[in-house]
Formats: sequence, structure tokens, C-alpha cells
Amino acid sequence: MTRRKKIYEGKAKILYEGPEPGTLIQYFKDDTTAFDATKKAVLEGKGVINNRISEYVMTRLNAIGVQNHFIKRLNLREQLIREVEIIPLEVVCRNIAAGSLSTRLGLPEGQALPRSIVEFFLKDDKLHDPMVSEEHITAFNWASTQEIDDIMALTLRINDFLTGLFGAVGITLVDFKIEFGRVWEGDFSRIILADEISPDSCRLWDSTTNEKLDKDRFRRDLGDVIESYTEVARRLGIMKEMPTVIQGGLH
Repeated sequence: MTRRKKIYEGKAKILYEGPEPGTLIQYFKDDTTAFDATKKAVLEGKGVINNRISEYVMTRLNAIGVQNHFIKRLNLREQLIREVEIIPLEVVCRNIAAGSLSTRLGLPEGQALPRSIVEFFLKDDKLHDPMVSEEHITAFNWASTQEIDDIMALTLRINDFLTGLFGAVGITLVDFKIEFGRVWEGDFSRIILADEISPDSCRLWDSTTNEKLDKDRFRRDLGDVIESYTEVARRLGIMKEMPTVIQGGLH
């Protein structure tokens, strides 16, 4: 057997060379980090659940014309994706005050925002992912004005879709973080959605109780992290294989 070539390893995923040019294999780890990786744990089965939830959401987004890098799920922990030129920005869309927005602006957690707010952060762990403005993005050539417009429009479209998707199963979408990449066709590029959409990258609250069903359970030592992620998968109707996966402790 030839060993697969590792392209990149992040905090929660590994990218390997794909079977064909222009493809990669994205592997979901059980590793969980918070506060710039100062808090770490391995949560048995997390990668399996996130793989399934992200597959489900990306497939649904593709169906409504939001192009993304997802091609197909390969197994419990891996999916085949398109290789993209990642734009070095984390794009955060917020509907309700929580996390750093509450801290920065002194807003009580849970306060509804006057409208959805999109924020940009530079992808740089060493600098703690600082918030940046459109001025910074264009001045340092991380993205063009047209690309920023495309990213904003796509982010708000994704927000509308996800709000409805989760809302239909009794989950409030508080905020989420996404990434985008360029796909080149000759001299021209277009922006598509990349990375993942899962309880690792979204704040999801039970619509009735406001119970947190996302990574804040890990950040705040609330416990039952895997149970909460599993509940999100169950409500979305993608639970069929989950119980055996978690009980079996597959790696």
C-alpha cells in the first residue's frame, strides 16, 4: 500500500491528496480545540458526526445553487472534495449576539441583532485570527472588491437557507463561520464555499429551551458534547448509522 500524501493538517481536519487532479480527501478528526488550541480534547466519534452533518448541509446547498467543494462522502470520516485556492479569511455571519460579539460590544448573549451581520477575520492562529475590514482585505490583496461582494451575497444566502433548515427542526442558528475558495477556469476564477458546516462551526441552540447544541458545550465545560452533536444529526434526519458509530468507537 502506498501512503497517502498529506497536504495540510488543521485543528479538526486533515487534507490528503485526492485520487484525481483537482481533488482532495478531507478527513474529520475527533480532536477538539478551543481558545486558539489552548484547550484540547479528543471526543470519540465527533469527526464521524461532523462528516455526516457537513455532507448533508453541503449537498442541500448544492441543490439550491450554492456551489461548494463537496463531491461525495467516501466513508465514516472522509469526503472527496474539490481542491480550491483558499481565501485566508474566516467569514462569520451573526443573527443573535453571542461569543466575541457580545464581549466586544457589551451585548447580552441571546439578544437578537437588528439584522444579520457579516464579519471578516484573518485566518492566522498565531495572531489569534484578528478581525479585519474590507479595507484590509483589498489593501493586502487577500480578496478583490468583487470577491468580497460575492462572499457577502453567498454568506447571506447560506444564512437564509441554514436558518430555515435548522429552524424547521427546532434549532435556532445563532451564528456560523465559513470559508471560501477560488476555483480557476483558465484566467478566470469564481468563489465557492469550502471547509465544513457542522456544530464545530455553528452556534446552534434549541429553539424552545436555548440549550446549546454546539462547540460551546466544550468551550464552557457544559458536558454532553457528542450527545448534543448527535441530537443535531438526529433532528436533521441523518442519524441512521450514528449510534453504532459512537458506541463502537470507530477510528
